[in-house]
Amino acid sequence: MPAGLNRALLTVIGAVIAIVLAIAISSVAITAAGASPLAALGAFFDFGSSPRTVANGIATFLNRAVPLFIAGLAVAVGFRMNLFNIGVEGQYRLAAIVAAYVGSTFTAPAPIQIAVIIVVAAAVGGLYALIPAIMKVTRGVNEVIATIMLNYVAINLASYLVRGPFSGQRAEGALNTTTPELPESAMFPNLNFIFDWFGQPEPTRGGGVWGFLIAAVVLGVLVWAVLERTRFGFEIKASGLNGPAAAASGVNPKKMIIAAMVLSGAIAGLISLPELLGDKGAYTSTFTAGLGFLGIAVALLGRNKPVGIAFAALLFAFLDRAQGALQFADVPASVITIIQGMIVLLVVVANEVTNRFALRLEERRAAQQLGRNAPVEVAA
Repeated sequence: MPAGLNRALLTVIGAVIAIVLAIAISSVAITAAGASPLAALGAFFDFGSSPRTVANGIATFLNRAVPLFIAGLAVAVGFRMNLFNIGVEGQYRLAAIVAAYVGSTFTAPAPIQIAVIIVVAAAVGGLYALIPAIMKVTRGVNEVIATIMLNYVAINLASYLVRGPFSGQRAEGALNTTTPELPESAMFPNLNFIFDWFGQPEPTRGGGVWGFLIAAVVLGVLVWAVLERTRFGFEIKASGLNGPAAAASGVNPKKMIIAAMVLSGAIAGLISLPELLGDKGAYTSTFTAGLGFLGIAVALLGRNKPVGIAFAALLFAFLDRAQGALQFADVPASVITIIQGMIVLLVVVANEVTNRFALRLEERRAAQQLGRNAPVEVAA
């Protein structure tokens, strides 16, 4: 079996074992909480009792996976450069409110309107990620500390803007503050027609299946192509693995740090767009939070590969969607957090074990190959 396929197979086996162990360990916590593990397992697969509720459940599942996938991609780009971009949370929140406000200030044909919003979101996220990158290359400031601090700045700045300069007209009796509503041309068409293909009713909750799902797939392909099939991607990976060696071969490590952080931030700026352009139509004070931190777990589970990140995002979305069903089954919703945490922890351990095992197999294969190719000495 080829070495690359062998390593991939070991990775998949390790991830599956880690997930099974996480479920088993979480079952102990469920039992300790006085609930039934079987009831919890049934709740995860309970999408509803009618075709309409099933459609709504599937839409909720897919809509949750899309921003998690984008968040995982953003974090993975930093990981490739051996950078820990914890600032994804602040970058996407700030990008969301600026993009929402800019998009509400004009009206244009849908392709132009949506394109401008996407460019603004990516630019804001990238520019905000540029701050810790410059701090690192000029003053040696650790990006973890810098991005954590900048998260608080971005979150509170967004909170100020939505209540101040970027606030829209609040409806009478409304408790939440929002930016001005986006025009209809800014809203991404939904994908509810897919349900018609299978003769099922269209979902009615949350705007249906958000059309940004297609854009996320395209983004994943582009990120894969850039990281795996371009010189830029090779230089980022080489700089992350061995900076001095990469510098000796002509790669500018400071340039790579800035490029990787800006690219990571630009992707992070897109995290909020599925919800913004698919459902909300404005940035609100209750906009979905925590996606940046979940993106770290998704990237780790997906081994920083777009395909792996996609499966990890679907898994996390599958678990998150079951919160309501768990409550009906009298199972604490915190079980989801326990399972997610255990999966990430055990997958990290499994990755280390499989990497060492794969390395030993490769060393053994290389030794056998050298033994076969060694010249045979003939006695005089």
